[in-house]
Amino acid sequence: MGIPVYRGSQSFTISAFVFIEDIVRCSCYLCPCVKIHFVEQLNLPTYSFNIKSKEGRDYIFDPVRKKYVVLTPEEWVRQHFVSYMIREKNYPASLTRVEMYLEVNRMGKRCDVVFFDRNGIPRMIVECKAPEVRISQKTFDQVAAYNLKLKVDYLVVTNGLKHYACAMDYRTNSYIFLKEIPDYHSLKLTD
Repeated sequence: MGIPVYRGSQSFTISAFVFIEDIVRCSCYLCPCVKIHFVEQLNLPTYSFNIKSKEGRDYIFDPVRKKYVVLTPEEWVRQHFVSYMIREKNYPASLTRVEMYLEVNRMGKRCDVVFFDRNGIPRMIVECKAPEVRISQKTFDQVAAYNLKLKVDYLVVTNGLKHYACAMDYRTNSYIFLKEIPDYHSLKLTD
C-alpha cells in the first residue's frame, strides 16, 4: 500500500525511491590524534575505527579488506555503513566484499560493497557516496549497471545521510522500494 513498484528495466527514477528515515544520528567525528574533522553528521550509528596518519594523509583500517585505506569522505561513509550492516543488521563480515571488481560492458568497475549468502551468491549491492554528494539518477544508474552483472536481490544507495533500498523481483521484472534495509536473516537465502 503506497509502496511504489516499477515494472520494466532496471532504470531507476529517483523520485520513486522511498527515503529510509533516520537509522540513528552519528555525532560529528573529531579525533585529536590526527587532522580529521568531518563536520557533516551521518545518519548512522557511531562506531570506533582505527585511524592513523602517515606522510600527511589519514588512513582508516578496513576490517573487511584487513588493511588501512586512505580516509576520504566516501570511505568514511563506507566504513560506517559496513559497520552498521555487520553490527546492527547481522551481515557476516566473512560474506562481505568491499570494492569488488567486476566487468560491465567490457569496462572494469568496482562495487563499493557486496553482501553474499552462505553459498557465495551475491544478494545485495551497496553504492556509497560522500555526504556532500547529492544522490542523483546517475547514482542509481551506476548501481543498476552493476546489477546487470550480479543479479542481486537488493540494491542500496547511500551518502551517509540518505539511504535508499529496493528489492528486486526478477519473476515480474519489477522492484519494490523498501522502508528499511533488510537484516541478513530476512534475505532470500539459498539452501
